[in-house]
Amino acid sequence: MNKKKKVSVLIADDQTLFREGIKDVLTNEKWIEVVGEAADGVEAVALAKKLKPDVVLMDIKLPKMDGISATKQIRLAVPEVNVLMLSSFEDEAHVLDAIQAGANGYLSKMLPAAELVNSIKTFTSEGLMIPQQLMGKLLHGLRKMGDGSMPSQATLTKTEIKVMDLLGKGMSNKELAKELGCSVKTIKNHLNSAFHKLGVSSRTEAVVKAIEKGLISSEGTRISDEYGE
Repeated sequence: MNKKKKVSVLIADDQTLFREGIKDVLTNEKWIEVVGEAADGVEAVALAKKLKPDVVLMDIKLPKMDGISATKQIRLAVPEVNVLMLSSFEDEAHVLDAIQAGANGYLSKMLPAAELVNSIKTFTSEGLMIPQQLMGKLLHGLRKMGDGSMPSQATLTKTEIKVMDLLGKGMSNKELAKELGCSVKTIKNHLNSAFHKLGVSSRTEAVVKAIEKGLISSEGTRISDEYGE
């Protein structure tokens, strides 16, 4: 992580006390800067577009526009912004909806403060963050949506599978390019191709789908770690 640049965070939650509590926790970290607070989904989208924070901590249940819809709009408008869903809901439907909306991760509001800070550290390197206890629910939800098979014409190339595997370990595009000895533009092309073949729109969903289809292993991926780096 670049120590010279603070990680900017936008907090979106309609509960003032919860927002202030999270802000106090994050403000104690010298490398984090809380750049804004939103009390509803509409405000969250507007601030994300204006401030372009590194991370948005997004509640699911928000007034005016729910967190799922807000996440979709943010990811479309400013795809470089990471959205970390912070919710009291841990059921399969909510987790699946969040990931399909483009959220990079999903964490419980019951998470201890120190673990939330560690999760944000992982996020700053474009990592993936889904607790192990939610991973099974997410995979189960994906399986219910399809039979888990992949048409032969949609089979990933060896390079695309390698990219998915490294992506699951939390590598950024720059790190992927260095590892594979190519340009960042080439990595983006591989990602776009893999996303299209897998029928997904986000890095997190792509890794989950690749695991579900048996293309890569969940062992050693950040997406299966329980909150840690």
